[in-house]
Amino acid sequence: MSKLRVLVVEDSLTVRMRLCEILAADSDIEVVGEAEDGKLAIELCLALRPNVITLDMMLPVMSGLAVTEYVMAHRPTPILVVSSSINRGELFKTYEALAAGAVEVMEKPLADDMDGDWERRFVSMVKLVARVQVITHLRALRDARREPAPVRVSSRPSGRACELIAIGASTGGPRAVVEVLQALPATLPLPVLLVVHIGAPFGEAFAEWLDGQTAHAVRFATDGQSLAAPGVFLAPPDRHLVAQKNRLHLSDGPQRHSCRPSVDVLFESIAAECGAATAACLLTGMGNDGARGLLAIRQAGGMTIAQDEATSVVYGMPREAALLGAAQSVLPLAQIGPALAALAQGARPGGLA
Repeated sequence: MSKLRVLVVEDSLTVRMRLCEILAADSDIEVVGEAEDGKLAIELCLALRPNVITLDMMLPVMSGLAVTEYVMAHRPTPILVVSSSINRGELFKTYEALAAGAVEVMEKPLADDMDGDWERRFVSMVKLVARVQVITHLRALRDARREPAPVRVSSRPSGRACELIAIGASTGGPRAVVEVLQALPATLPLPVLLVVHIGAPFGEAFAEWLDGQTAHAVRFATDGQSLAAPGVFLAPPDRHLVAQKNRLHLSDGPQRHSCRPSVDVLFESIAAECGAATAACLLTGMGNDGARGLLAIRQAGGMTIAQDEATSVVYGMPREAALLGAAQSVLPLAQIGPALAALAQGARPGGLA
């Protein structure tokens, strides 16, 4: 079996050598190139055609964001961002890279602090990211900007009107969430609860970044706030978000599917608290978090949607939901926002069973 071909992009010679050493120690991996700046990274990507790129964000000549945008437009390759950038501006660049097509992000410790646990996670993440089938991102953006197919609207079935929207996402989630939120009315009078898997410390400024991408006010949820308050409320890093007794609560409870926050934890609490008053969707992501929670919402009478395979960066979580029968409808990303908007306005999009 051929080895996994990796291009390592890192401006620090010490860190780059250590990353290469860690990868080369795995018998399934071959480091085919090293780059210390963004321009060389692009040249080597085009010449060597690696299976995956590990990419620092802060680079000379061309930034990691610029590299991501060029690679995804001209030679789509799975990218793992490996970054130590934790200030607000640098975190925003990381989110932009994820929205531009980078698959995943993980923290970069100092070269001397790369212990065995981090090394194992790094190698595992490189192998996982390499499995993602990425697409030419500029074409994907053009497709996303096309007018979505008209959403046919009929009267909502008997039962409670939609009072809450819930969204879960993981790998590929930043761009997908932005597109869904942009399709919702700016004056939406309902709360939107959101769980996106982004590990600490990279999640610290994510709500602020999302707030700048749409007309909606996006904030991290706070413990004890009213469940009925309008706005977009995001689960904070490393905290479960739970709906209970008309309020939102944050929990340090055990991880679900190795995740905290977990989409399942939020969705299951919503099913018990709001039931038929909920419209929920599960977007792109690895694994199966959220599938059973979406099923619980459907069984409670809520309206449920999963993203389709063609528009998902990773068809993992929505696929599991579809296999469970949790999704009343499986839709392309461009149609999910309009469908949720129709439900929020008290109608039912045609095609939702």
